[in-house]
Amino acid sequence: MTLQRLLPVALALTGLACDPAANRVNRPGTPPPLTHPQPSTDWELVWQDEFDGPEGTPPSPERWVHDVGGHGWGNEQQEFNTDRTENTAHDGAGNLVITARRERYNSRDYTSGRIRTQGRYETTYGRIEARIQLPVGRGIWPAFWMLGANINSVDWPECGEIDIMEYRGQLPSILRGSLHGPGYSAGDNLGQDYVVSGVRLNEDFHVYAVEWEPNRIRWFLDGTAFFEATPAQLPEGARWVFDQPQFIILNVAVGGNFVGPVGRDTVFPQQMKVDYVRVYARPT
Repeated sequence: MTLQRLLPVALALTGLACDPAANRVNRPGTPPPLTHPQPSTDWELVWQDEFDGPEGTPPSPERWVHDVGGHGWGNEQQEFNTDRTENTAHDGAGNLVITARRERYNSRDYTSGRIRTQGRYETTYGRIEARIQLPVGRGIWPAFWMLGANINSVDWPECGEIDIMEYRGQLPSILRGSLHGPGYSAGDNLGQDYVVSGVRLNEDFHVYAVEWEPNRIRWFLDGTAFFEATPAQLPEGARWVFDQPQFIILNVAVGGNFVGPVGRDTVFPQQMKVDYVRVYARPT
């Protein structure tokens, strides 16, 4: 999720995305299998949150920071993000639930949650994955993504952004992975849509992941790779900035340029359930 335009530093800390329609589409013949053990012996677990907290409790403050505000985040989003447990809390069944609600709050008509690991955990390279059940409905915009930890000093998109997963709630069989950096951001990002045959991503949990290595990032759904990005794919003169630490973000936006307005038939509340977030590194 990207910033469509540069915001003040306070907003740039948590910049969000606007991606237009995909420029490339992959259509697999059958849906990939659901897999969620450790990916392989090529990786070792180095950081995790299994979201096993008691029902109604907030995410661990040792791992996560809340973004609070209703600024549109550069994308004309309609929600006010809060730090309330009504919007972000454990469900007591091993999930963190981010809930978008239709309610008047601080001059906005919707509330939701947005959390990040900035200042708590940042990584350079590795396999970053989450097992998530997505919400659904026109105008609902969930995302699992990363931003460069140097955003305070260099701003966006110079810091780099890795969108591991985002999707339009009105198109529940299509997800998108993308990169944003200097010379390839917002509508000109480097990315790809993935159309999953016979599957609606809101109906069950799926594992969304990237494997980030020097000069290469690969995107996966349930263990199946669907996109790979390298410096050779960048526009002429653009720079690869994915060689420095990034932090992790989870959120559910309501409305905005990527998804359009909320549909009259969109039911609230809408929930994104996150079973876990895990980070793996290559064994040394």
